[in-house]
Amino acid sequence: MTRVNTVKKAARNFVGVDAGFNLLVRPTMYDSYHHAVVANKAASPEEENYTIVGPICETGDIFARDRMLPVVEKGDIIALLDAGAYGFSMSSQYNGRPRCAEVLVKDGEGDIIRSREDIQDLMARQTLPARLM
Repeated sequence: MTRVNTVKKAARNFVGVDAGFNLLVRPTMYDSYHHAVVANKAASPEEENYTIVGPICETGDIFARDRMLPVVEKGDIIALLDAGAYGFSMSSQYNGRPRCAEVLVKDGEGDIIRSREDIQDLMARQTLPARLM
């Protein structure tokens, strides 16, 4: 799940989200298809065509192309479905971006099974040589 940061209407409607391809690389790497739903508007009718993109500013940072969705607004939650077991194992800290939490969902209940990283996790194993102090 990812939050909408921006909606840009141009020749194509873009939905910018806070997750990047470092968290779900399959669409970039394999052109895999993941159903996308606006989770907080799941019962709303599909009205517009959108392309969902991440914040990494790479040409491959695209999760879904040309998807009919309800009208999308900043703050909405997009669920990228069928991410499967390879989401975390294929994720990375590319471009200094921490990895997200993992949530296990079964029988309608969710549990966090891996907490999300933060910037301290990225820096924890780095050391600055004394000569550079």
